[in-house]
Amino acid sequence: MKVVALVPIKLNSQRLPHKNILDLGGKPLCYHMTENLVNVNGIDEAYVYCSDESIKNYMPEKMKFLKRDSYLDGDLVKGQEIYESFINEVDADIYVLAHATAPFIKKETIQNALDKVLSGEYDSALSVKRVQTFVWYKGKTLNYDLENIPRTQDIEPIFYETSAFFIFKKEVFTKMGKRRIGNKPYFQEIDDIEAVDIDYPEDFKFAQAIMKSRNNSGEEIKIWEKKN
Repeated sequence: MKVVALVPIKLNSQRLPHKNILDLGGKPLCYHMTENLVNVNGIDEAYVYCSDESIKNYMPEKMKFLKRDSYLDGDLVKGQEIYESFINEVDADIYVLAHATAPFIKKETIQNALDKVLSGEYDSALSVKRVQTFVWYKGKTLNYDLENIPRTQDIEPIFYETSAFFIFKKEVFTKMGKRRIGNKPYFQEIDDIEAVDIDYPEDFKFAQAIMKSRNNSGEEIKIWEKKN
């Protein structure tokens, strides 16, 4: 089965200008995700899909460039239009749709999700964050009874999509209404750090703080003790 990875990128970001090429830990933001993709076993080709060829200066050498129509950079263009355009140009059995705005996703995380789809047991996979706490929706409790409050560890968890990556068989998109999640998806749980997604300036500052803390991770952590 042919597996192709796709990273859609535009350089004219509105909420955080030039976000995909901002320096994060000594590398462009977009480099972190693309570096993982070219090193995942089973991915035959990995593309950055962008209207500006200068993006090639910020990619790993193994990453391929495919120029897209500048129309797809429009603020009102839906993701489905971008994915459909790419799929019409590059054929594959399985697509790995990943976003450069999730710089802390681990290669092993993508690998595990892809392996689940390649096994044939699942028709798709996506990165999700598990939330196991008291949740409300439209003025009502979503996962617990107000008259029978459970312990936090016993509450029914919910999962939200992080949009870091979606892995799907071609027919999921072409035969199920241009979907990126099929009828039998694998939920790849990720931790709080992997779930970081950069859209706004404050998100980027948070990512910088994480990078800085990693550089200082060798510092000993001690439990506070009261001095007599």
